[in-house]
Amino acid sequence: MNGNNIHKFHIPVLGVGYSIDTPLKVAKYGISSVMSLVDDTLMEKLRKHYLEKRNKTYIPIESDQYDSRAKRTTAYLNMIGEFVEEDFAKLKSMPFEEGSEINKYFEMLRDDSDLKRLYNRMLKSNDPYRKKLMEERLRNGMKPGSIDVNIMTKVDKSNYDKDGTSLPSEFNDAHAALRGFAQSNLKSKIIFSAGMNPRLYGYIAAFDDFYPDYEGNFKKKIVIKVSDFRSALIQGKFLAKKGLWVSEFRIESGLNCGGHAFATDGLLLGPILEEFNNRKDELINSLKEIYLPSINKKGIDPDESKLGYELTVQGGVGKSSEQEFLIRYYGVSSVGWGSLFLMVPEATNVDDYTLEKLCEAREEDLYLSEISPLGVPFNNLRDNSKDIEKFGRAEAGKPGSPCPKKYLVSNMEFTDKPICTASITYVKKKIAQLKDAAADPAEYEEAYGKTIDKACLCEGLTVTPLILNDIPTPKQSRAVSVCPGPNIAYYSQKVSLKEMVDHIYGRIDLVTDKLRPNMFVKELTLYAKYYEKLRLKSKTAENSFEELSKKTEIRLKKFHENLIEGIKYYEKIIPEIMEESYDKKQEILASLYRLEQKIISFIYSESQPVLS
Repeated sequence: MNGNNIHKFHIPVLGVGYSIDTPLKVAKYGISSVMSLVDDTLMEKLRKHYLEKRNKTYIPIESDQYDSRAKRTTAYLNMIGEFVEEDFAKLKSMPFEEGSEINKYFEMLRDDSDLKRLYNRMLKSNDPYRKKLMEERLRNGMKPGSIDVNIMTKVDKSNYDKDGTSLPSEFNDAHAALRGFAQSNLKSKIIFSAGMNPRLYGYIAAFDDFYPDYEGNFKKKIVIKVSDFRSALIQGKFLAKKGLWVSEFRIESGLNCGGHAFATDGLLLGPILEEFNNRKDELINSLKEIYLPSINKKGIDPDESKLGYELTVQGGVGKSSEQEFLIRYYGVSSVGWGSLFLMVPEATNVDDYTLEKLCEAREEDLYLSEISPLGVPFNNLRDNSKDIEKFGRAEAGKPGSPCPKKYLVSNMEFTDKPICTASITYVKKKIAQLKDAAADPAEYEEAYGKTIDKACLCEGLTVTPLILNDIPTPKQSRAVSVCPGPNIAYYSQKVSLKEMVDHIYGRIDLVTDKLRPNMFVKELTLYAKYYEKLRLKSKTAENSFEELSKKTEIRLKKFHENLIEGIKYYEKIIPEIMEESYDKKQEILASLYRLEQKIISFIYSESQPVLS
């Protein structure tokens, strides 16, 4: 399960800096987690910090060194892997006694696991010989969590040499990060998110670790984060043609998630999982049909019996009953718990101010923003320190942010080479253009507000581990961006790692707002509001709903149909949710009915929104 059969959950990537060293903190307890490979400068700073902290030699990899991005990535991942092995071996050799780390390892296991049952029997045993035998069996059954990595496929800018000549595509940001992982010693997974990047996907084929060994095992596994079955089929087939097998499809809610939000056209999580469950054999057979001839051409004859895939899910899960239903009903192997781990200092990097704001946050403090320079909706927390800084700069007559890292450059409106829409250069040029073009003051103010709203995520999402580890940042702002999912509104306290794991497995309840809706209801509510905004945005002063473009009309119609079909689906499966009480199921049913009526009524209202 999730590659190690120890836990039913994993910690997804959280921003960039928030989980950049999470495996070092949790893998020794058997917990799998994901690190972002966006920022090699951050990885290099942390490599120096951790090597010196453990009295080991640090040899810097300077930014102007050939292939520095890939080399920094490899060095950092190898360091994390080495330290996790050391920490796990140390933990494994500890005596079983109250308060010890090895006891913590087993106490956090799910109660229905064989190892947990054996541990409980060992604790109760009064026979020294039998107790020692059980202790050895427990040690032999221990495994560390997987050290997984994430590449956001859209963050793949081209790079240039010193004289300004464009470098080959393998030196693009995502390509270099991929190479850094491929050349590392890790035996783990790489998760590709944000859609298909054909050139990047083709580059995976250059590395032997992604092909099966003589026993049919993969040293490095490919995971694709997808929003629906069709996307999995398309991306899986593309990779299969290259002789590459997708070992896991990771489903994430389009809106009930943290970070960038890639909304579907009203396709909801439950129906998406149902389709994967019903068409599992079809997906495997379709991919095998393409993969086997392709891999055979490379002189590799894989063990066909090992060519399956895991289905995992994340986005808005907040109670053990929800996790258990997802595992039992849809057959998922692991559930991602993301944003809630921002409240666990033992696992993630969150500065004191941001942590306090997260604990205080309610539904109205968490919103889908347009602050990302990528132009993709981005989950945001009101009054985060990066937003305070950017608006303060604008009020002082210095709008925009310095752009030293340039990971999110994409705009060529004013320049020959891409620049970031949050940068000082872009913002100044855009404001000048708006002043020249705007005839209406109200229009100018609206456009100006959108321009200065863009935030420097390259710095804002990476600075927290530097703050917490007292690493100097003379050229980097200390203001913080954070991108929690809406689910965090219902939890309001800092907790320990063990407390969070106990909550995940239903041993305690950390929900502080008892009005928290079921995860499916919450996602539906978010999609209903999103649909409402789409309709209102489509209706301008110049046209009515009857005058929409054919393309927009078709999209809105399909969006509406998907929402209604999703509601009908949930209404049908409510009796199957054995993990919830009768009252809770009735509450879910009532919420679905109210949302259905609102969505239907909105179709007939052209002027006033009906969703709140």
